[in-house]
Amino acid sequence: MTARPANTHQARLLRLLRDGGPNSRAQLGDQVDLSRSKLAVEVDRLLETGLVVADGLAASRGGRRSHNIRLAPALRFLGVDIGATSIDVAVTNAELEVLGHINQPMDVREGPVAVFEQVLAMAAKLKASGLAEGFDGAGIGVPGPVRFPEGVPVAPPIMPGWDGFPVREALSQDLGCPVMVDNDVNLMAMGEQHAGVARSVADFLCVKIGTGIGCGIVVGGEVYRGTTGSAGDIGHIQSEPDGRPCACGNKGCLEAYFSGAALARDAEEAAREGRSAELAARLDEAGRLSAVDVAAAAAAGDATALDLIREGGNRTGQVIAGLVSFFNPGLVVIGGGVTGLGHTLLAAIRTQVYRQSLPLATGNLPIVLGELGPTAGVIGGARLISDHLFSPA
Repeated sequence: MTARPANTHQARLLRLLRDGGPNSRAQLGDQVDLSRSKLAVEVDRLLETGLVVADGLAASRGGRRSHNIRLAPALRFLGVDIGATSIDVAVTNAELEVLGHINQPMDVREGPVAVFEQVLAMAAKLKASGLAEGFDGAGIGVPGPVRFPEGVPVAPPIMPGWDGFPVREALSQDLGCPVMVDNDVNLMAMGEQHAGVARSVADFLCVKIGTGIGCGIVVGGEVYRGTTGSAGDIGHIQSEPDGRPCACGNKGCLEAYFSGAALARDAEEAAREGRSAELAARLDEAGRLSAVDVAAAAAAGDATALDLIREGGNRTGQVIAGLVSFFNPGLVVIGGGVTGLGHTLLAAIRTQVYRQSLPLATGNLPIVLGELGPTAGVIGGARLISDHLFSPA
C-alpha cells in the first residue's frame, strides 16, 4: 500500500468503508458533510489511488442507480498480539475480517529477538498459505507500557530485555511495511470496539486479566493512552497496603493478588496445604497449576477453587469500582486468559462495582465478558495500523 488519503474527507470515507463494508456513493453521502459534487470528486480521487474500487450497482433509491464502492480487495493487514506466554498472528482484509489466524506458545521473557523470529515465521506461514502476497501494514501489541509515537516498550515489568527495544523500527524493516505498536490491552479494546461487544459504545473500559492486568480506556470512540502511553496500568494500583511484593518492585499491587500467575501460585499453595483434593490431583498429574486448572476445578464444584476466583474477582471489582466512579463509562468489558473462570469471576466483579460505585454511574452499566477471545487483539492490531494508514499522510 503506497497511497494514503490526501485529506480528512478521504480518510473519513476510507474508515466508513472499513467499518461498514461496501457502500453506495449515495449512502456515503448520507454519512459525510460534503456536497454531492465534492463527494464525487473525493471518491473519484480515491478510485484513482487504487485504495477503493467500484463494486457493482447499488440498490435503487429512485432515479439513476448509484455504484457501490469498496476498499481494494487485495489490501492485507497483519495483526500481532504478543502475550506473556503466547503469540497470536492473523491476516485480515481491508474490512478487518480475519482470513487466517495462528496461535503458538512463546515466553515473552525470552526477549525481543527470539519473539520476533517467531512472529516472522508465523507471518511467513500465513503468506505461504496463499492468504497474502505481502502485508500493507502491521499492528503489534505487547504486554507492557509503550511509548506510543515511537513504538518502544518502556520498563515493562514482565518483559526483561525489552526496555527501549525499537519494536516498530525493527519489525517494519523485517516485514517491509509500516508498523504501529501499542499495549496489548489497547488492541483488545479496539478489537471489541470494531467487531465485538463494544460496537455501539463510545466510552468504555476494557479490562484484560491474564498473566498481568491492564485496562484499555476508550473515550469518544478513541483509545486514551495518556501523556506518555501508560494510561490503564491498573494492575499496579495498590490492593493491599504493604502487601505481597509485585514484579514492578512495589508491594500490594492488584496484579500480585489476582492475575494468571498469582492465581496459579495460590492454587498450588492450596493444593499442597491439603485444602483442595481436586487441585492436589491436578498438581500431582502435571507438576504445576494454571488458571485453566482452577477453572476446571471450579467447574467440578471445588469450593477452594471457587473461593480463589471470588476473592480475586472481589479485589478486581474494588479497583474497577474506583474507575467507574471516576470515569463513568457506558460499558465494562472483561477479557483475557483468566476469563476462562467465567461467570463466577464476572459475578464477583459485578457485585463489588454495583455495591461500591454510585447508582448514577452503575444504574445502566453493563459489565460483560468480551466476545472475541484471542482474536480481539489481532483485530485490534489490524484496526490500529488501518487507522494510521487511513489518515492523511
